[in-house]
Amino acid sequence: MIHQFINNGIAIVMDINSGSVHVADPVFYDAVAAAEPLVGELERPCPLPEEAEAAVRDSLKDRYPEAEIEEVLEAMQALIDAEELFTKDTYREFVRDFKARKTVVKALCLHIAHDCNLACRYCFAGEGEYHGRRALMSYEVGKKALDFLVENSGLRQNLEVDFFGGEPTMNWEVVKQLVEYGRSIEKARGKRFRFTLTTNGVLLNDEITEFCNREMSNVVLSLDGRKEVNDRMRPTRNGKGSYDIIVPKFLKFAELRGDKDYFIRGTFTHENLEFSEDVLHFADLGFRKMSMEPVVAGPEEPYAIREEDLPVIMEQYDRLAAEYVKRRREGRGFVFFHFQIDLRQGPCVAKRLSGCGSGTEYLAVTPWGDLYPCHQFVGDERFLLGNVDEGITRPDIRDEFKLCNVYAKPKCKECFARFYCSGGCAANSFKFHGSLTDAYDIGCEMQKKRIECAIMIKAAEMTDAAAERDKK
Repeated sequence: MIHQFINNGIAIVMDINSGSVHVADPVFYDAVAAAEPLVGELERPCPLPEEAEAAVRDSLKDRYPEAEIEEVLEAMQALIDAEELFTKDTYREFVRDFKARKTVVKALCLHIAHDCNLACRYCFAGEGEYHGRRALMSYEVGKKALDFLVENSGLRQNLEVDFFGGEPTMNWEVVKQLVEYGRSIEKARGKRFRFTLTTNGVLLNDEITEFCNREMSNVVLSLDGRKEVNDRMRPTRNGKGSYDIIVPKFLKFAELRGDKDYFIRGTFTHENLEFSEDVLHFADLGFRKMSMEPVVAGPEEPYAIREEDLPVIMEQYDRLAAEYVKRRREGRGFVFFHFQIDLRQGPCVAKRLSGCGSGTEYLAVTPWGDLYPCHQFVGDERFLLGNVDEGITRPDIRDEFKLCNVYAKPKCKECFARFYCSGGCAANSFKFHGSLTDAYDIGCEMQKKRIECAIMIKAAEMTDAAAERDKK
C-alpha cells in the first residue's frame, strides 16, 4: 500500500507496510502513482510486474525523457528488492497469537483527585467529578494500586504512573507519599517508576515545582493558548479567567525544569479553530514543548468540532508545520507533540498489534480503587474491570480491548495512517459509534493531516542536514 502527498512543496511517497518514507522528485512521484494500482503487495524476491512497468512508461512518456523513465524504473526495482516499496503486510497473521498473550500491565493513571478548582466548559470529567462524587484518593488505595501494578507487570522493569484528576495538586500530600512509597520498593522489586503529573497550575508553588523537577519524568501543564481563548473555556469556579493566575507560574516552572520533559497542553474547539495562533503564542511566551489537542464532544455542544470545520483545521496544521520548519531554520525552534515522528525504524510493531494499550497494558484507578480501561471510561460501569483489592474481575472486558487494533477495525484497513495511530482512541470510537472497533471519523482526518505534516517536517530536516553536509 502506498500513500503519496505534497506538503510545503515537498513530495513524499510512503510505503505503508514497511514504514519506508521517500522524498520524491517529480518523475519518481509520478512513476509510483502510475504503477501502484497495478502492483498491490509483492512477495520477495519479485520484479515489478510487466503491466505496471508498461503503465509507468505510458504515463510518463510525454512528460519525461526516456532515459529518466528507465532510470526511475531501475530505482523502483531496487527499492522493491530492499523491501521499501510495494511491500507485503507480514504482521496481520500474528494478531491471533497477540490476543492470546498474557497481559502485562505497564502503566496506571491514578485519579488522585476527583475534584477541581477550575470549571472548564469542555471537561469530559464534569469539573473533575467524572459525573459521580467528589473524592480524594487515600494513601492506602494509592499504595494498593502501585502494588497491583508491580504484581501484574511481569518481567517489565520500567513502569509508568500518571497522577491525574480533576486536579491532582488538590491531594498533594498523597502524591508525595505515593512517590516516596514507589521509590522505596523499586530496588527490592526490580522496578523503576516513571512518575508524571497533569496540572492546571492554580496551586503550583515553589515546593510543588521543586518536587516535580526532582521526581516527575514528565509534567503536563494545561493552558489553552491566548488569554481570551483560555479564559473563555477555562474559568475558575467563580467564573473569572485563569490565564493571569497560571501563566507566570508555568513560565517559572518551565525555566526551572531545564532539560527534563514537560508539555504545555491546550485544547482547541469550534470556537477557536485558528489554533495555530495559540501554539505560536506558547512559543512566543518562551515555552519550548507543547501540544494542542482537538476537543472531543457530541454535536449538541456549541464548542464541538464539526465536519465542516475540517478544511480550516487542515489549513491550520499546514500553516503550523510551515512555521515550525521556518522557526527551526532561524534557530527559534520548538517541539510540537504531534509533529514528533521517528522514521528510522518505521512504525512500532507492538503498536500495530496492540493499539493504545488501554484496558490491557494501561488502566485508570479511581479514588476508591476501581479499575477502568482508561481515564475516559471512568464512571461508565459497563467498563468496570475490577479493583485494586481483587484485581481484574472482568477478564472478558480486558479481552475485548485486546482486539482494539488496526486489523479489527474496518475503517483502518485502507488507511495510510493506521500503523502510526494504532487505530485511534477506543473511547472516542465508543462515544460516537457504540463500538470499540469503529473510529471517530473527524479525529481520523485530523490525525492523518498531523502525520503528513510530521513526515514533511522530518523530510525538511533531512534535506537541510544534507545541504549542510554538502557545504562542508
